[in-house]
Amino acid sequence: MAEIVFEVTQEADGGLVAECLSESIFTQADSWDQLRGNVKEAVAAYFFDHPQPPTAIRLHLVRDEVLVNS
Repeated sequence: MAEIVFEVTQEADGGLVAECLSESIFTQADSWDQLRGNVKEAVAAYFFDHPQPPTAIRLHLVRDEVLVNS
């Protein structure tokens, strides 16, 4: 596994949630910088006793916006 991908969404309260698409890894934060650190920590913890951790972590920001045509 060369890369691990997280889908990042923004909650109504402004917080960010990151969920890994291939492993059972989940974390959240109040800012983008804090989320980066939390994701790195979560991945390191998950792969602590697993062989070969990923070489890259991709954060994919998903933004859902509804526009009303008036």
